[in-house]
Amino acid sequence: MKAVAYIEPMKVEVQDIEYPGLELKDGPGVNPANVGRQCPHGVILRCVSTNICGSDQHMVRGRTTAPAGLILGHEITGEVVEVGRDVEFIKQGDLCSVPFNIACGRCRMCKEGHTGVCLNVNPDRPGSAYGYVDMGGWQGGQAEYVMVPYADWNLLPFPDRDQALEKILDLTMLSDIFPTGYHGCVTAGVTTGSTVYIAGAGPVGLAAAASAQLLGAAAVIVGDMNAERLAHAREAIGAETVDLSEEGSLPDKIEQIVGEPVVDAAVDAVGFEARGHGKDAGEAPATVLNSIMEITRAAGRLGIPGLYVTGDPGASDEAAKEGSLSIRIGLGWAKSHSFTTGQCPVMRYNRQLMNAILRDKVQIAKAVNATTITLDEAPQGYAQFDSGVAKKFVIDPHGLIGA
Repeated sequence: MKAVAYIEPMKVEVQDIEYPGLELKDGPGVNPANVGRQCPHGVILRCVSTNICGSDQHMVRGRTTAPAGLILGHEITGEVVEVGRDVEFIKQGDLCSVPFNIACGRCRMCKEGHTGVCLNVNPDRPGSAYGYVDMGGWQGGQAEYVMVPYADWNLLPFPDRDQALEKILDLTMLSDIFPTGYHGCVTAGVTTGSTVYIAGAGPVGLAAAASAQLLGAAAVIVGDMNAERLAHAREAIGAETVDLSEEGSLPDKIEQIVGEPVVDAAVDAVGFEARGHGKDAGEAPATVLNSIMEITRAAGRLGIPGLYVTGDPGASDEAAKEGSLSIRIGLGWAKSHSFTTGQCPVMRYNRQLMNAILRDKVQIAKAVNATTITLDEAPQGYAQFDSGVAKKFVIDPHGLIGA
């Protein structure tokens, strides 16, 4: 089968690789303790859609320790074509969304709903994901087929196949960015009448803006330095925007919109490749964290779904290479802020968000400008995404979306 592999910084290629089985085999990034792991509780999916994520782009830029040959892709929607011996409830032919978190459903973290930090799927540390560095080595889904372990627990079957295919560009966002943006807002305390600042107008930031509106926010403000993305946030979502490349402080910009220099809640949808504010500002990885502390009211909450890593070989200083950033924790302490970080536990939200999509309560594909490409076009999709276009690329490995 064909699959998208990371080769070296700024280079991915479509390769022919072995069709997956219900066993985790050795390969790039596979933890030795996971090699040979049997998965009779798993299924094989034909990938109907698989998206390019900003987290993938961090790897492709060479900003992680991802090994050459790693098969990418953790935003997967697919049709079950093979069912393992121990699978009871998922059936062949089911069309399903795959949470990007791989979780066993058996450990303490899973039982408490913290599926982003499952204890049994990654020998390195809690938490795992498909096709991602330091996540145990589970093969990614930017491919024609993929194996999903613990299928009864992990998969979200769509109730009606035809209806799902009609809304597939919306439903494909359930695997990651829609729940992730929503999680950022929920953990920031967004509710009816809230004023919200979202740092970053990439796909997760746009998903967070749409989520804030779904949660009833009174004012949703998106900040970025990319004019095209800011224009899309205004036009497709109706968000207020601030251009961080222009002169003026962020509190002043916030005050011009809501009448005071603070908001009730803030979301970091940028992560560790953040840049300082201003036209010619360089990389400053703590910028977003410090700025959202500055403009969030006392006793407010900060949702931080933006990715931060423990290994960044391309960081601007030695401390940042290990994930140590100069954040103003004293400011956050003085203002009694609450912080929520880490992988979104997708299962906490995906069923409700699926229902919102199916009942036409939200148009998330429009919000993030979902754009379909073929598997062979994946390298061009990565290059365009890196240029900052206001698009969320959805790979269509079998031509099913077009059909």
